[in-house]
Formats: sequence, C-alpha cells, structure tokens
Amino acid sequence: MQPNEQSSRALARRLRALRESHWYDLRVTQQQIAEAFGGEKPLSESLISSWESARNPVTPPPKRLHAYATFFATRRSLEGHPHLLADNELTEEERAERDRLHEELLGRWSAERESEPGDVVPLATTSDTIGGGIWRFADQRPVTIICSRLPRELREAMPYTNNRDPDFVRSYTYADLDSLIELHGHIRATNPAIQVNIRTADDMENDDYTSHLVVLGGVDWNPVARDLLRRLNLPIRQMGRPDESVYSGHFEVKRAKEKLEFRPVLEERDGNPVLREDVAMLLRSSSPYNVKRTVTLCNGMYGRGTYGAVRALTDARFRDRNDAHLRQRFTGPTFGILTRVLIVNGEALTPDWTVDSNRLFEWPDE
Repeated sequence: MQPNEQSSRALARRLRALRESHWYDLRVTQQQIAEAFGGEKPLSESLISSWESARNPVTPPPKRLHAYATFFATRRSLEGHPHLLADNELTEEERAERDRLHEELLGRWSAERESEPGDVVPLATTSDTIGGGIWRFADQRPVTIICSRLPRELREAMPYTNNRDPDFVRSYTYADLDSLIELHGHIRATNPAIQVNIRTADDMENDDYTSHLVVLGGVDWNPVARDLLRRLNLPIRQMGRPDESVYSGHFEVKRAKEKLEFRPVLEERDGNPVLREDVAMLLRSSSPYNVKRTVTLCNGMYGRGTYGAVRALTDARFRDRNDAHLRQRFTGPTFGILTRVLIVNGEALTPDWTVDSNRLFEWPDE
C-alpha cells in the first residue's frame, strides 16, 4: 500500500469513528450525516459511505471536513432534525471543539494529498500507528487522569500558584507535570473521540471514580494511589518517606517466604542528594470502584521514575517492543511490572523491557 493510500484510509477510519463513537452513548447514522450536510437537498447515503470506505475511500473536499467538525462539535446538531449550526449559534466552547476537530481532519486530508510514493507518512496521521496497547480504551468510555497536588509549602514557594494572582496557572499546582503532559497527549491521540479529564486527588467527584482511572504519582502525595494499593490484592507495596528529612522510600515485594526491597539509587554531591536510578511501577487492573472499567498506576519513588513508567508505553522508540513484552508475558486483566529507570545527566531514560535487568519484578508469576 502506498503512503497516500494509508493516509486516505486513515481519514476514512477517522470519519467512521466520529460517526459511530464520538458520543459514547449515541451512534449517528449515515442518513443523519447526509441530511445535516445537504440541508433541503440531503446528500446520498452512498456518498457518505464512500468517504468511510475501508477498501476504496473517496476523499471528501475540505468544506465537508469543516461540516464534520461543525456537526460533531455539539450534540445540538441532532436537536429536531440533523443540521449544521451557524458560527454565531455555537458557544465559545463548541467553537473551540469545532476548530480542534477541523484542524485534525484537515491535517489528515493534507497528509493524504501531499504524500508521494517513497515518502514516510507521519505517525500523527492515523491513531492506529500512534500505538494502542494499554492506552487504547476499546469501550471508548471517559478516562480520568489523577495527579497529586503539590503540598502547600511547595506551592507557596512558586510564582503563579495562588488563585488570587492575576497570572494564576492551575497546572503549576500539579505534581508530575511532565508525566501528565506526556500521557494526556498520548491518550487523546490514541483515543481521539473520548473525553479525558484531569483531576487532582483532592478534586475528585463521585462520577470521576467510576471512569477509567489513570493515577500518576506515588503514595506520599496521592491519597487515591494509597487507597487503590490498599484495595488491590498485590504482592507489592510502596513505602513512602516517613518525613521530608528522609530522601527516599522503597517498594516492598512479598515473595513466598522472603521479602524484597527495591530502592532508588542516590549519591551525594556537594552535600546534596543526586538521583542516579529510580524505581517505578506500572500496574493495570480492573477498577475496585467499577469493575467494568480499568485502573492504571504509574508511580515512582520520585517524579522522574513516574515519568519513566509513562514513557515506557508512549515513547515512539520503545513503546511497541515494551507493549509486545506485556502481551507476551501477561494474559489476564491484572498485571504489573516494577522497573528500573536510569537517570543520566538529570534526564530520565525510557526503560527497555526487553532488557532483563530493567525488569525488577513482574506479577503475576509465569
């Protein structure tokens, strides 16, 4: 298949996904699309079908992509009879959603038009090539990413973290911000039709707990992580720091009659601790709050460990081989891996799970 054919089919799949699963509880028909786009003279269903064809897709013109973006920017497109709302009828939030969708669809259309034999199609032109793995949620239900909020004493030492400040930046109050930025973008790219919420542990509402949960950060600052680790029947515990004077905690593994401890590696330089190697955990299980949803924990003893756990399955250089290891190693819905995260010149390196020494502990046992 030539690159432009790949891009054309990717666009067709995306249009079909919009119609079938953009709203998780509502499936739009081709007839409704045809009526909305054609107004008093509805388009033919066969034309809509050709745009979604998996074998021989017909690429719609840009104005039709704008129509798709406008239609799926709001459920009000289906009120009364299927129709497209005018720009002045859209709310500010709906216009932002329309613009986001239009930019994405137009980017896919451009890739299809510009690709020539021998070119490499950018990964971003199709969610299928971004990497599914555990970050592809097949039921397309909402996902809630739960972060820790930085302790007050740390927030008070930073600018723009007071909500009374005119330049207040809410994101500055989050811990593990690198991990959040990396993972939020990846989940959205892999699941472009679903809702992805960001919450801090102290900002959770009832409905948030029953979605797919992704928990970033360890037990020191994240009470949701602590609660989940208590409720899940695991052979591993994360032992937090007893107080700020202690530089690190550790992971504790109970195996048969022995107890193993895995600690980060620090060295002292000029009287200050320097992190050389962190220990992190990736855990996937059914959620104890809603058995039809999943919970995924990415947590290290330090923030760069958490970032390494996230990057293991988002980094384009390693995610496919690491995902292949998970699929070959585990068959059930619950699994976990304790991984080494090397720190070189202050940077957290993505762990390669095909290297035995990077996998410190895995469960369930083979």
